[in-house]
Amino acid sequence: ALWCLMMSVTPTRGCLLDLPWEDILVPHILCHLPLPQLLSLQRVSKAFQSLIQLYLANMRCFDSSQIGPAIPRAAFVNLLKDNEVLQQLALQNCSDWLTDRELLPVIGQNHHLHQIQLKGCAQLSRHALVAISLSCPNLRQLSLAHCEWVDSLSLRSLADHCKALEAVDLTACRQLKDEAICYLVQKCSRLKSLSLAVNANVGDVAVEETAKCCPELEHLDLTGCLRVKNDSIRVLAEYCPKLRSLKVKHCHNVAESSLSVLRSRGVELDVEPPLQRALVLLQDVVGFAPFINLQI
Repeated sequence: ALWCLMMSVTPTRGCLLDLPWEDILVPHILCHLPLPQLLSLQRVSKAFQSLIQLYLANMRCFDSSQIGPAIPRAAFVNLLKDNEVLQQLALQNCSDWLTDRELLPVIGQNHHLHQIQLKGCAQLSRHALVAISLSCPNLRQLSLAHCEWVDSLSLRSLADHCKALEAVDLTACRQLKDEAICYLVQKCSRLKSLSLAVNANVGDVAVEETAKCCPELEHLDLTGCLRVKNDSIRVLAEYCPKLRSLKVKHCHNVAESSLSVLRSRGVELDVEPPLQRALVLLQDVVGFAPFINLQI
């Protein structure tokens, strides 16, 4: 595709640039090319450079993983400096250099963002989350997994200003406690997906409040939440009729007595029922699966 575009500048084939840029080239042709190839096109001519700059300014979705193993800091700043219409922003492979200094200008000029992925961006600060909450009122999905800089104050700001949130990933945000999670779910009652995994500070209080405030909840990840117990799982089963999946692996205080109701409703669980677990254990020990005839 890149070769075809470059060949189109020859006189015998006519000029691709003669087509309307904003009506044809940007929305119907350039959008089908990988971002690295588009950036290479800038070297063809000054006209192509202007065309690609127009495309970058009108991108609705930016995913840093499309560029390669790692995107340079200067490239990121240059790519998005003129864009004010982003709707989706995914920043992966940026943890080594991405700070508030690079991110905040992008957030500040893009008020239509509804999906932001910041998983593992460890060098940001709470100011990044405050900026997101103030600039992105239409935010629907937010991933802050492994962002230990997220604290209760910045999460409160998010809850106060982004009440249309439907999916939030707070995996390993270890500063957060029950009180912060309760405030979030009270303000963001449309949540359908929530991850509180790998957080030893989260317990029954947060889970029960989530169940009571978010009737639309479909997916909940409590992996490794050691303080979660049977009582909150029973409340979850009572208040969340739309629940489709629940992860409670390594929640040692959650037993089958509370999971059985959800299991009977067809909720996908990441722990096996007791009999199946026993068979797997037995197979590991003796090296084969025994034949068992169960008669009821």
